[in-house]
Amino acid sequence: MKLGIDPELEKFRAEFSAFLDANLPSEEEAIPRARSSADVPEWARRWQRKLFDAGWLLPGNPPEFGGRNATLPQQLAHLEELSRRRIYHSFNPQGLGIIAASILTFGTEEQKREWAVPILRAEITAALGMSEPGAGSDLAGLRTRAVLDGDEFVVNGQKVWTSGAHDADVLLTFVRTDPEAPKHKGISVLLIPTAAEGVVRRPFGSIADPEDLDFNEVFFTDVRVPRKNLIGPLNKGWNVAHGSLGHERTLLWLSFAEQLENLLRDARSDQEWYATLEMDLQALRLLGYRQLGGDRDPAELSVLKLLGSEAVQAGNLHALEERGADGLVHPEQTAPFNHMSFEPFTSSWFERYTRSFAGTIAGGTSEIQRNIIAERILGLPR
Repeated sequence: MKLGIDPELEKFRAEFSAFLDANLPSEEEAIPRARSSADVPEWARRWQRKLFDAGWLLPGNPPEFGGRNATLPQQLAHLEELSRRRIYHSFNPQGLGIIAASILTFGTEEQKREWAVPILRAEITAALGMSEPGAGSDLAGLRTRAVLDGDEFVVNGQKVWTSGAHDADVLLTFVRTDPEAPKHKGISVLLIPTAAEGVVRRPFGSIADPEDLDFNEVFFTDVRVPRKNLIGPLNKGWNVAHGSLGHERTLLWLSFAEQLENLLRDARSDQEWYATLEMDLQALRLLGYRQLGGDRDPAELSVLKLLGSEAVQAGNLHALEERGADGLVHPEQTAPFNHMSFEPFTSSWFERYTRSFAGTIAGGTSEIQRNIIAERILGLPR
């Protein structure tokens, strides 16, 4: 499924393509590589600022937030061009696609200037503090507490799976501010600088490699956070959570579409699974474009997240199995090196498959997505 032919759209696409041709960093510039999802090398920071200043970072945004008020088809053409060239949109994807987006949606004008713009311009990086040891997919079960003390909150608790936290400058953190309220209420959202006294970050390895340090445990001990860092109303963080999860699931399905497209390029096969992979990609894009195209039920994002994550996992498994023992060679490259890409997307078939499990967990597990689809789309009883 592709966008239709439209002269104005093709003009927009050609303008962006020409910008990329003229401004992409060279391979020599890009030798320092990102070590986590919040570690943005200086060359990548300069590149993101250049995109922001030219209105090509998030074209749908107004110019003051890195865009040019682009139409939806233009935004999709922008993403298609990035995907076609295997250009990673941002080396701080959560900062760009979830945290800055949440601040722009729920924050004050001052917060947009103080936090969202620096994140969008890669002057600072951000990570998302949602999951806890006892509250993963069940966000409403979170126990990290924030007690208001004058003009500051005092935060105590723990987060886990916080991608990139050890390299991030700030955490968008979900905390409980009213312990007496029902668990879906009494939640608030704070921007917590990682340099604040009492914040401890402990990165740990992943299934792909013990040296793959992106996941973190984060501990808060009497961390004092200014009240002005509250995003949205006090005790109304559940609305922000839904918005943030919506941003995350949108980011995820677009990432899954890109990964499926890369799989089609890299894992060519005459087997039946390869045809299924192509059909899954077309279905995901069609459903995704429809969801982005208007005022649709946010629950439909669960369909996209479920389809995309499981299609990526199945495709990587088939590619690994078809190659037999050769697929287990690690480290390895399964596509030509591209300095503007994200290395795990082109690493060994073993790593590509093991990393696919994160897709069926992050942003709500496949089981959670099936419950949402059953209850909110199909109308089935709980």
